[in-house]
Amino acid sequence: MLFVIEHLEPKLSEWLCIEYSHAAQIVGQKRLLITNVEKEDEFRKLAKIVRVERKRACEIFSQRELIVLDPRARRGLSPHDLRGKRAIVIGGILGDEPPLGRTRELLTETLPKAPAKNLGKKQLSIDGAIYVAKQVSEGKSLEDVPLQHGLEIQISRTHSTFLPYAYPLVRGKPLISSKLVAYIKHH
Repeated sequence: MLFVIEHLEPKLSEWLCIEYSHAAQIVGQKRLLITNVEKEDEFRKLAKIVRVERKRACEIFSQRELIVLDPRARRGLSPHDLRGKRAIVIGGILGDEPPLGRTRELLTETLPKAPAKNLGKKQLSIDGAIYVAKQVSEGKSLEDVPLQHGLEIQISRTHSTFLPYAYPLVRGKPLISSKLVAYIKHH
């Protein structure tokens, strides 16, 4: 199974770059493709860590080969959904709280013939969505992938930052890049 992140933010922020890099670590560089990277400087930066394509997923693949992950899709992703599919497409969109439904507008509507599925009721980070999708591609049901809702990152003794997203639990700990934690602590 190939995992595709359709880059949909107007700018490649450091935060996004960290999440994309972590996603590549989760599934392996050869199994991750980032599409829709049009700006030359962003293309060069991402090409150092992952396979990158200027074209959109809808220009590269037959829509019948794809599953689109959309938090507002009616049904959850199951291993059965992936039979005969080549790739899972995830929106490269940083989340809003509350969610604004940008995935539907920016991604799902560009792939009308590809089935849309969700990963549960809570919004995940991009790398978290990659992890959960990978688990499902390996035969697990969504119910078998534990999630923690919300994550507090301690900045100092008196200050913390709360991330209102769902994080997959791996060996009892929320899956988040150590580079992202360091970035949050210093910005």
